Amino acid sequence: MSTLSNPYRGFRFPAEIISEAVWLYHCFSLSLREVELILAARGIEVSDETIREWGLRFGREFATTLKPRRPWPGDKWLLDEVFIRMPPSQRRGQSVSIGIFK
Repeated sequence: MSTLSNPYRGFRFPAEIISEAVWLYHCFSLSLREVELILAARGIEVSDETIREWGLRFGREFATTLKPRRPWPGDKWLLDEVFIRMPPSQRRGQSVSIGIFK
């Protein structure tokens, strides 16, 4: 006899389908209806209310694993803009303008 109980025991759908629905909802920030449509495309008929109940019951463990971590020193940092210092004698009208051309 095992001391750990199965949290998915007693549900109509298998654990793989429940965890897939909750994963889709939390990982991709989809709405409940979008998750319902994705599962319907795979041949699984489940309501958005059921997915909401699964998310409330099993979503905490998915949300904590997907929580972004703070960057550490040594992580790769990318810059969006680069500033270059030029002597005043070389700055003669060399500005860059971005415009919309029709």
